[in-house]
Amino acid sequence: MKIAVSSSDELTRVDLFLSQRLIKFSRTNIQKMISNQSIKINGEWIKKNASLNYGDIIEIDLTNKKNLEETLLEKWKYPLDVLYKDKDFAIVNKPRGIIVHPAKGNYNKTLVNIVLDTFEQDFESSVDPLRPGIVHRLDKDTTGVMIIPFSEYSHWKIAEQFQNRTIQKEYIAITWGLWNKNEGVIDNFLNRNKKNPIKFEVSNTGKNAVSGFKLIKGGRYLSAVRFFPKTGRTHQIRAHCKEFGYPIFGDDLYNGGIQKSKEYSKNIQLQLNNYYSMIEGFCLHAYSIEFNHPSTNERVQFKIDPDKNFQTIYQDILDEKI
Repeated sequence: MKIAVSSSDELTRVDLFLSQRLIKFSRTNIQKMISNQSIKINGEWIKKNASLNYGDIIEIDLTNKKNLEETLLEKWKYPLDVLYKDKDFAIVNKPRGIIVHPAKGNYNKTLVNIVLDTFEQDFESSVDPLRPGIVHRLDKDTTGVMIIPFSEYSHWKIAEQFQNRTIQKEYIAITWGLWNKNEGVIDNFLNRNKKNPIKFEVSNTGKNAVSGFKLIKGGRYLSAVRFFPKTGRTHQIRAHCKEFGYPIFGDDLYNGGIQKSKEYSKNIQLQLNNYYSMIEGFCLHAYSIEFNHPSTNERVQFKIDPDKNFQTIYQDILDEKI
């Protein structure tokens, strides 16, 4: 089995990376496989604390039939909104509440499982058999446009554009509070929180994260904001919103949960609680993506509006009802 390393996974330890990919194997199992020389990077044997670089090819010896069977992925029949499809890729509208790829505790109810079912006849090949069709990611509660490449060629042509930052993305977020700037750029470094490794925070070290933003409409309680991420770090927009003091509405991990409504009057609390119950997650939507077509090199753009519940809150902000 071969796995290609994406830009979002560079600098990660190989044993940690593989324990997250080979989800039915423990990190200890992965370390034993490395010690037994069952894993190579770019054709060379490695140490378990080796760090990865973008474009590395990891080769894993899964000659043991039992181990191979453990990595097989299931299909999941789930209604998926397909915006566009040709021989090279599809554009889909990722649903809320679904993680992109299998992880510990969820092996078969992910976007990967949906994609395997929806595009069963379209895949030619994949650079990563554990995440076929995945060249970028959205968080579980983030909705919106995603590119699903159908071949290794398309994957690398699109991945190269992510790496070179020539892909243009636009997100819409609903955040708490009224921003004190109408537009600007957030440029800092993000690193994992030492107490909670799921969470990211601004740091003096880590990976550079750059997000442009523009206020659509500000309100006393909630605001609608456009984001234009230049980099694609994990939880980038969510962490940036928290850092600026305006966390995304509904984002419990980054201080944007409904407990913030207690800062306001009872009638406002009731309205905010209704929004929270309606959205069942946080309010971040990947609205637009623009890139060069992998075969024609033509510049293409795809857009999708947020779901009905998101738009209800969004419209109330525009109409100054909240």
